Amino acid sequence: QVQLVESGGGLVQAGGSLRLSCAASGRTFGHFAMGWFRQAPGKEREFVAAISWSGIDFNTNYADSVKGRFIISRDDAKNTVYLLMNRLEPEDTAVYYCAANQNMVLVATFWDYWGQGTQVTVSS
Repeated sequence: QVQLVESGGGLVQAGGSLRLSCAASGRTFGHFAMGWFRQAPGKEREFVAAISWSGIDFNTNYADSVKGRFIISRDDAKNTVYLLMNRLEPEDTAVYYCAANQNMVLVATFWDYWGQGTQVTVSS
């Protein structure tokens, strides 16, 4: 089992930045790919970013809508994954969820472990 707890959400004006954190506990953090997803009211949960499990080289993947604005990173010494969100837009408003999985896939239903979510609201 992996337990995930997100933090860092809040209200920000368009053009601003936020950094989300996700603290993991339980099984070996470094063996899991980590991802961020988001869900806006009335919409399905969608992929935002993911980072593969740590090794000599690790990969990242981003949704087209956030590419160039968001950066995902991980600190295995702290069992934490981050999502730095820059140049935020009102369309980024959603509940953001952290997820863990053995494989880095883009579809939410294939991820095994989820946090409770943190609200991000971007005002225009």
